[in-house]
Amino acid sequence: MDDSPRQRSGGRAGRQALRAHSHIERQPFLTRKLAPFEVLNDEGLALIEYNADTILQEVGLEFRGDADALRLFAAAGADVQGERVRFPRGMCRRIVQASAPREFIQYARNPANNVVIGGMNTVFAPNYGSPFVRDLDAGRRYGTIEDFRNFVKLAYASPHMHHSGGTICEPVDVPVNKRHLDMVYSHIRYSDKPFMGSVTAPERARDTVELARIVFGDDFVQDHAVVLSLINANSPLVWDATMLGAARAYAENNQATLMTPFILAGAMAPVTAAGVCAQTLAESLGGMTFCQLVRPGAPVVLGSFASSMSMQSGAPTFGTPEPALVLYAMASLARRLGVPFRSGGSLCASKVADAQAAYESAATLQPTVLAGVNFVLHAAGWLEGGLTIGYEKFVLDADQCGMMQVFAQGIDLSENGQAVDAILANEPGTHFLGSAHTLANFETAFYRSEIADNNSFEKWLEDGSLDAAQRANGVWKRMLADYEAPPIDPAIDEALLDFIARKKASMPDAFV
Repeated sequence: MDDSPRQRSGGRAGRQALRAHSHIERQPFLTRKLAPFEVLNDEGLALIEYNADTILQEVGLEFRGDADALRLFAAAGADVQGERVRFPRGMCRRIVQASAPREFIQYARNPANNVVIGGMNTVFAPNYGSPFVRDLDAGRRYGTIEDFRNFVKLAYASPHMHHSGGTICEPVDVPVNKRHLDMVYSHIRYSDKPFMGSVTAPERARDTVELARIVFGDDFVQDHAVVLSLINANSPLVWDATMLGAARAYAENNQATLMTPFILAGAMAPVTAAGVCAQTLAESLGGMTFCQLVRPGAPVVLGSFASSMSMQSGAPTFGTPEPALVLYAMASLARRLGVPFRSGGSLCASKVADAQAAYESAATLQPTVLAGVNFVLHAAGWLEGGLTIGYEKFVLDADQCGMMQVFAQGIDLSENGQAVDAILANEPGTHFLGSAHTLANFETAFYRSEIADNNSFEKWLEDGSLDAAQRANGVWKRMLADYEAPPIDPAIDEALLDFIARKKASMPDAFV
């Protein structure tokens, strides 16, 4: 992309280009300076930890279809009866704290895009898992591999997305048993930011590791996390063979996993925030313990995805206060455990990028940043409870992530930030528009939204009377038109394509 708006033509396009390019420089990840917001004191957090251990000890977790996992737990001292595993109080916590890293680097193909996951860092990643896509031109439709590549390119081009993500949308025009190869390749070829791997079958996770080896080298992969993958519990209190097999494939190769219960409160967990927290902690602890038993030191992230539900219809709801409270508490529990935390995003139930989408997404994203979430999945694009990813919504959300990047830096108390000299030099009743301090800072003083229109009503009319979604429509189209693929070693690209071709040729197409 051309970063110089002065080379653009004037008029509306020029003003839009200026908004798109004139504020924050790209940062590989967000380093927060604001202390995390706490909703529980130590006594309250200790109570939830106690309750989680009670669940693990008295009820236990089921690990279905994986005899090796059961043998690992039994050898470590758990009580294994059939597929039910009960853990002595404190066992999971001790195992995780003994070897899981407090933070780790996920290495990117471009080292400038490496991210640090944990500590005071926040990494924004796009939407994940939607079968449908939406834009103002074509409406709602099933996702394709072209859509998938488009969103990889948009995430690469956006300065506010630190990560390429994973299954940004489901490319349903590609066979189910082969689409993971096209998706992982798209992340590698059309972006050089970190990416996520496939988890829909253990062999697909192993294929992801093999593709990563081609890019980074065998030895490097064994010693460095280059893939991060989402492993969901089958709540309540179950880990299934598919997720366990994928988690094992990554842990064996020292690759990172987000061990995340997916909870619809009232259906897959109790309706209360404290109950959701206790169950989430128990389930995630069981998953993280499994990874540490497979390979001590394998990077793991405590994940939490909790939504409320309509008690009238049973539909999931987003942007409500109860999941925000769960998010705050789980972030604190992760810090106490000593592992990174994943949650949050720009979540909504709205079908289109409207006011409901904006309000609900803001009500999720703000707690995400205030709580100190380390890895933010679904930071951009989420619509319809996750069933759809929107092109316009992606651009609108990314703009909000840019604002959060500024907000998380807190108040500048440098000499320039204090601005005392500017105040002393300015006579009472005299505006600051012409002061040396204002002139020195005006280009970077305030966040400039890529989407918001702050002009007069007359100017808005002149520019076409566009609403935010219509303006976002033009932005994503320009981003794709300006996209240039990052360079890649031709030999590596050839090896990737050869591996993919051989894997595809080894099996017939399957669409279920």
